[in-house]
Amino acid sequence: MPENEPQPESWEYSLYIPNDLRAVTVSRRTLRLILTMHGLIGLVDVAELLATELVANAVCHTKGPAALRVRWSAGVLRIGAWDADPEPPEPPGKLERLGDAEEGRGLALVRACSDLWGWQLLSRFGNRGKYVWCELSSTA
Repeated sequence: MPENEPQPESWEYSLYIPNDLRAVTVSRRTLRLILTMHGLIGLVDVAELLATELVANAVCHTKGPAALRVRWSAGVLRIGAWDADPEPPEPPGKLERLGDAEEGRGLALVRACSDLWGWQLLSRFGNRGKYVWCELSSTA
């Protein structure tokens, strides 16, 4: 993008979800709508996969509420999931070593499909927990 053109505006959405597996589908569809409305349709497929894995981990491996957070800033899409469990996520294995395993693929997919990922301890509304995030760069 030439230097004299204005940068696309930054925006952020948060979706607070219950500890319910149906929240994964709600989160994925909400993310699709957000990205489509902001003209980022080229990121939808990968972003949906990443959000699904992050939210599924938050819902399946914890007992409390969770949240999906989506932020666009300076050509980077950050997708994250907050949950009430402050325990760090299991380190992701190598995707090719996991084969057909039903467990343990989530963060390996996130690591393989995103430009950058990480996690941090976080407090929200007096609840302790963690925030696991990933980023996708775009030229959109």
